[in-house]
Amino acid sequence: METITAVHRNHYGEIINFVTSEGRIISYRKALLDVELGLIQGMQTVQETNGALALMPDNEQSFDQYPNLF
Repeated sequence: METITAVHRNHYGEIINFVTSEGRIISYRKALLDVELGLIQGMQTVQETNGALALMPDNEQSFDQYPNLF
């Protein structure tokens, strides 16, 4: 099963893509879908106060510990 290994951020610092352990570069939306389908482990989806779904690492508070790859 795949895991998230790195992130791609835009110039505002927002995560726009993820890099998986299989080397795939996937969009935030694709990552949400794959996590909900159980294809990516170590992540969970959470509902933000505005109703939008967001990704959160299982044992972390943020993605700050993930490398930022360009």
